[in-house]
Order: sequence, then C-alpha cells, then structure tokens
Amino acid sequence: MDVKLFIEDWIAVSNAYYTENYLEKWHKDAVLDDPSVGQVFKGHSGIKNYFESYFIGYKTQTRLVKLDIISDNEAHIEVDFTGEFPEGKIGGMFDFTFKDGKIAKAKADLM
Repeated sequence: MDVKLFIEDWIAVSNAYYTENYLEKWHKDAVLDDPSVGQVFKGHSGIKNYFESYFIGYKTQTRLVKLDIISDNEAHIEVDFTGEFPEGKIGGMFDFTFKDGKIAKAKADLM
C-alpha cells in the first residue's frame, strides 16, 4: 500500500463529500476516536455519522500540512481544516493504523 497516495486520495474524497467513497477507505470494523468532539465512532455507521456531521455539515475542507509515515501500517498527519464552523480555520491531526489497505483505527484531534 502506498500510504502517501492513500492519504492524498482520502483527503480528496473527503473534500468532495463522497460519503460512499469515504467509507470505502475505512475497514468495516474501524474505530475513530476524536476527543475534540468527545466521541468514539465505530464501524461504517459511526464513521458515516462523523463524516456527515463534521465534514459535510460544516462544509469542511482539509489540506494536508505534514505526513509522517511511521511504518507500513501506521501514519501521522497534520492538516488544516477550513469550513463553516466558529473558528473558520483550525489545525488538526490524525494517527492512522491500516489493515488490509484500509483504515482500521484512527485518532483525530484538533491542534
């Protein structure tokens, strides 16, 4: 798996608000922990709720700032988010664990 290409495509799909394509990037049993919203989202139904609420709902656009590939199945990214939320622009990060070419676990937070 080309982690850099995967992350670039994940961001492009996110910015285009393609829910089904976004969910295809996640393992069916994936877990997304986002302390900034105080929730853990599980499986495709939980991650769909996260994506539709915080990305589509706020018209969030994500720009990759930094990518650290830790191993073949782990990566850390720093991003800028812009959208229709009170701050208008804010930094964020994701720590990913991949399995079978998809995201198995992610921790997201605002910076």
